[in-house]
Amino acid sequence: MRCLVTGGAGFIGSHIVDRLILDGNEVVVIDNESSESNLMFYWNDKAKNYKIDVCDYENTVSLYENVECVFHLAADSRIQPALKNPLRSVHNNVLGTTTALQCSKEMGVKRFIYSSTSSSYGRSNKIPFSEDMIEDCLNPYSVTKVAGEKMCKMYYDLFGLNTISLRYFNVYGERQPIKGTYAPVIGLFFEQKKNGQPLTIVGDGEQRRDFTYISDVVESNILAMKSNLSGEVLNIGTGVNYSINQISNMISEHAINIEPRPGECRDTLADNRKARENIGWTPKVSLIDGIEKLKYLYSN
Repeated sequence: MRCLVTGGAGFIGSHIVDRLILDGNEVVVIDNESSESNLMFYWNDKAKNYKIDVCDYENTVSLYENVECVFHLAADSRIQPALKNPLRSVHNNVLGTTTALQCSKEMGVKRFIYSSTSSSYGRSNKIPFSEDMIEDCLNPYSVTKVAGEKMCKMYYDLFGLNTISLRYFNVYGERQPIKGTYAPVIGLFFEQKKNGQPLTIVGDGEQRRDFTYISDVVESNILAMKSNLSGEVLNIGTGVNYSINQISNMISEHAINIEPRPGECRDTLADNRKARENIGWTPKVSLIDGIEKLKYLYSN
């Protein structure tokens, strides 16, 4: 199968590229290396790689030719930077997703897998979060990602493009972003420990998150590609959550508390029954095992 991965040199995208190539697929990658949290980018030399902006319709549309499945991951993917620059997030996330959808439609792509976010649930919904709950977007990032979901649904309803939106819950693992103060918490904690710094816990640290290991997220994309499901949204989370203080204690004895951040929910927890029942996805890596994997990685 010929597949195209936008954001395919980033954290999640590069793992999907590697898996697709390992499975014998031909892969095209689009990435402009704009992520500010990535310490480095991961280009698989067995893919056809293009350093280009996914929003650039004129120079990307031909890359979708003869592609059967698109995995759309290219995005501004952090809450706090989006609060500082909403215009950039709207441009990259809404225009970028719509451009990828339009190119897919014009070139006859059979399936489109969209990477979305659990931040769509906000504070007004009670955990565990299920896909039929109302959106409660607390920041520009979640607004733009939900807009992408709605564009995917529209392209399915109006144009027959088979789309699935996957709402990720706090993805972590090898190659995770570690650069800057707004990097995801587990990667940031490991980097702080490596540098002999105290771990910085936002607020009181009792906020809870459902953390999902990268290999489980990759598997969800592969299963979505192989499924017959279309026009739907699926939660991709473990169904177990931990406090930030618990995470900190797993990694280091030295931590400090910093000011709470605006625009973030208190707790997340996935109801993943829909993904289990519709695409056969089951998370396999517990947080404790995932942390141990990363400890081994950082010690070697």
